[in-house]
Amino acid sequence: MTPVARAAVRARGPRAALTDSEATGDEPAVPDASRVDPDVLTTLLTRHGWVRRGGAGGRYSRWAPPEDQEPDTSLLVPADRGFDDSVDLIEESLGTLARSGVPSARAILAALLVPGDEIHWRREVPGVGGAVSWASETELRDAATAMLAAAAKAGRARCAYFGARLDRHAARFLDRVLVVAPGTGAGLLTAYTPAPTDRPAATTLVLALEALREAVDLQRATGRTDAFDNGVRLGLSRELICSVVLLVRGSEGARVSLHWSAQVGPPPGFGSRRPAIEFSPGDLPALTDAAARLERSEPPVEVELTGAVVRLKRAAPGSAGTVRLRVLSGADVDEVRVKLPDAEYRVAVAAHLDGTPVRLRGRLERKGGFRRVAGARDLTPVELDDAERERLAKTLRLRAGLAGGGADPEDETD
Repeated sequence: MTPVARAAVRARGPRAALTDSEATGDEPAVPDASRVDPDVLTTLLTRHGWVRRGGAGGRYSRWAPPEDQEPDTSLLVPADRGFDDSVDLIEESLGTLARSGVPSARAILAALLVPGDEIHWRREVPGVGGAVSWASETELRDAATAMLAAAAKAGRARCAYFGARLDRHAARFLDRVLVVAPGTGAGLLTAYTPAPTDRPAATTLVLALEALREAVDLQRATGRTDAFDNGVRLGLSRELICSVVLLVRGSEGARVSLHWSAQVGPPPGFGSRRPAIEFSPGDLPALTDAAARLERSEPPVEVELTGAVVRLKRAAPGSAGTVRLRVLSGADVDEVRVKLPDAEYRVAVAAHLDGTPVRLRGRLERKGGFRRVAGARDLTPVELDDAERERLAKTLRLRAGLAGGGADPEDETD
């Protein structure tokens, strides 16, 4: 694990102090001056409102905090690393930022430590003295998590409604997203998505949110809803809309903005613009209707999947039964439920006792989040040698551990 990863927490984790082996107390970690590009530092200073006060042309620039905060604080940033004292000047500037009480100082250090695209959420909620309720902060984090998961899925495939599909892909993406402590203030959250490795998620999020904003405006002005369907090709999905609903509901408005990584630069086609999209409580009826519309529009998927039988249930001997399969291949979901007639149910029981997977065909249906296969046919056991059987058992144990072994509420219903 890199020092960057040790100095941050994952997006769904608790807020912890940003420290390294040299930092103590509440002092922020400081990047290695020899690895900091002066152009990147000046880009971040400009981004956060620091003001250039002059300097020797072509050699260095002097920067002061925004809005006359800390009048005695200034930074000298070299024009490039070609001068003998360039590293010393950068080191002094980083030290000044670490000691500064200006809020943006830590954000600049964080951006230097954590290379990635910055996604900012701002949620306007009533509060007392700048503080907001615990539930409001939980809703903000839940909405941001859902939004990032939806963007990760849409970056992989375009669907109006994903359900449980690509859950594992989204979870792996979220594990690579970092949020730097000590937080960004009440009603505010900033996350860093890896760049350029995970750029598809960030770019898709921008395009989908812009498409959503335009579709909502069109629906509110004219009553037309076709723009929501057209937005699917840009990454719009029922899951993304639901995350916006969660972000806006109970607030006075919300804003999502993105700054491209200063180290990597903007992706092709986006230029240096900093996308920012706002939503208000007045958008909620249109958003809610659009989410339901996209869920209804997603068709079932014909699949041929292979899975291990992990649970069986039927009311009486000789009747139809329901089995749960842990999917090994053929569908982008972890588990599915399948209703089988007596003969196929017996085959599934035998496969479960023997520890062999089964293969079947059917329709992966929208109901239940694409966790059910309807019209199952051609169910057959898949023969395995001893080595494959051992690998299968190890895979199932690993997935069961990751899933936490919790009971599925759908087990109580057919």
